[in-house]
Amino acid sequence: MLQITRMKNTLMITLVSMLLFSCNRSDKGIAITLKNTADIDLSGKAIAVKRTALTTDEGDGRFPLVLNAQGDTIPSQTDDMNGDGEWDELFFLVDMPSQGEITVTLKHTDDSMAYEKRTSVRFGKRDSGTSPVEPKLGDTLYADQLPLSIGYQPYQTDGPSWENDKVGFRHYLDGRNAKDVFGKKVAYLSPSNVGLTSSRAVEDNYHVMADWGRDILAVGNSVGLGGVALKIGDEFCRLGVTVNDSVNNVERTIFHITADGPLRSSMDFKYENWAASERMYHVREQVSIWPGMYAYKNSVSIEELQGDETLLVGLVNIHTAEKPKEITVADEWVVLYTHDWQTYEKEWRLGLGLIVPKALYQGYIEAPSQGPLTNSYMAQLDISDGKPVAYYSVAGWELADQAFLEAEGFEQYIVNLAEQLAAEVTVNIIQ
Repeated sequence: MLQITRMKNTLMITLVSMLLFSCNRSDKGIAITLKNTADIDLSGKAIAVKRTALTTDEGDGRFPLVLNAQGDTIPSQTDDMNGDGEWDELFFLVDMPSQGEITVTLKHTDDSMAYEKRTSVRFGKRDSGTSPVEPKLGDTLYADQLPLSIGYQPYQTDGPSWENDKVGFRHYLDGRNAKDVFGKKVAYLSPSNVGLTSSRAVEDNYHVMADWGRDILAVGNSVGLGGVALKIGDEFCRLGVTVNDSVNNVERTIFHITADGPLRSSMDFKYENWAASERMYHVREQVSIWPGMYAYKNSVSIEELQGDETLLVGLVNIHTAEKPKEITVADEWVVLYTHDWQTYEKEWRLGLGLIVPKALYQGYIEAPSQGPLTNSYMAQLDISDGKPVAYYSVAGWELADQAFLEAEGFEQYIVNLAEQLAAEVTVNIIQ
């Protein structure tokens, strides 16, 4: 008997069934039926199938192939999410009409398929102030290795950047741990040399307009869009430091890219021994992005909590005095957003928003006017020791879509995205 686990209220549906079939029957494939129980059309619904569900996966020399009802290939990818060197998750996207049902077939092939690349994660580092930047899959940053202490910026774009066909983001791995926004005017991926000179030296060349777009968000001493902090009692504690600090409050930061595929890019951040308010915490962030949304997903977990802490998620407000608007969606999510001339020099209108779980939401608060964490509204979320909290960060730039010229257009988009997250899809697997 197959056991099916359904994951609600997320674009990610994980199939953890035990799919039992023989080598002879695998030629026929396995039918997977997805049923949209919501009254809205779902576009680009993300599906993740655990490899452990495929008890006979045809060995390492064969590759999963996903087909629609007409026998056409549905683009997919396999990802090594736990870092053991072998893939453990099959990922693909589907569209489903309101109250509709679709069936896909899983088969295996001897050859891997090449699909259009619609997501990317980019990371580069130089080993000295005069060395060229080289692409990397990860890095470990120690507390005494900040740019101010070593005398140069080691990272391309200050840390990893990631994007899809709609929008891009970057994470300040250099100790600040804020999250910035790259506005995109095109669907294709930005050039690999963003943030580099022709000789592969680090250069801030992304604050000027290019064909693909540019960095559009002023971050300052906030944690940007979707960056995290902790409130301990009444004290705001920043995960990391500011650009003016030479020693980090995180003993060791470990970063690595877990997937860089055509349909999903993801990263893992571990912050070991974060000193906050005379306490020591261990924090993990798992960031992912897939096509079709002006957003990325983040999952945060913290260990060694004592019970009086509140997770804070940032919504930078450097260029707006507008208070965030709160909207509850399907009793599952809370949308918190602003819309204003929020780009550099206030040149363009930009909607910024968070989609956070309603069950954990405790309202929002404004960061202090002075100190290491400023210029931000902060969504307050309940968090339990070691338990992940997942949310989405959304950015809608007027040059990416004219619908974002007005607050109403951005609100309609972010609410629709939250509705898709709340939509339940049932899964049935037939051998």
